[in-house]
Amino acid sequence: MRKLIFVLLGIAFGIIMYKAEAASWFRIFEMFSFQSFHMYGFIGSALFVGVLGVQYIKRTQAKDVDRDEINIQPKAKSIPRYLIGGIFFGLGWALVGACPGPIFALLGSGVFSMLIVIIGALLGTYIYGAIRKYLPH
Repeated sequence: MRKLIFVLLGIAFGIIMYKAEAASWFRIFEMFSFQSFHMYGFIGSALFVGVLGVQYIKRTQAKDVDRDEINIQPKAKSIPRYLIGGIFFGLGWALVGACPGPIFALLGSGVFSMLIVIIGALLGTYIYGAIRKYLPH
């Protein structure tokens, strides 16, 4: 039953992304060319909700769905980690016209070329997992 709830939440997330035009290539183009505030407002709202959620988890010692305590550890702050990751993320976003969240919403809306993007994202994640131990922390 719990898996069904997660699937339904994922479908709701996809519908919201699509209806809010966060999966629109034109909205993303407007954002990168500073022609519209729409996506900045959308991303800023998501950031605000995320910060509130993390603060709630930290302050209330919330538990996950398996009733285990959530322990958020700070990550090591290193310039190469964020610089290289940001470059790859930005290049992928610019080449595809969508960040990882909306690619599934786009697939669900009938943009079947997103299958190539999803396969590439999964392959990239797999390769990263395979070489992660060799990368500097």
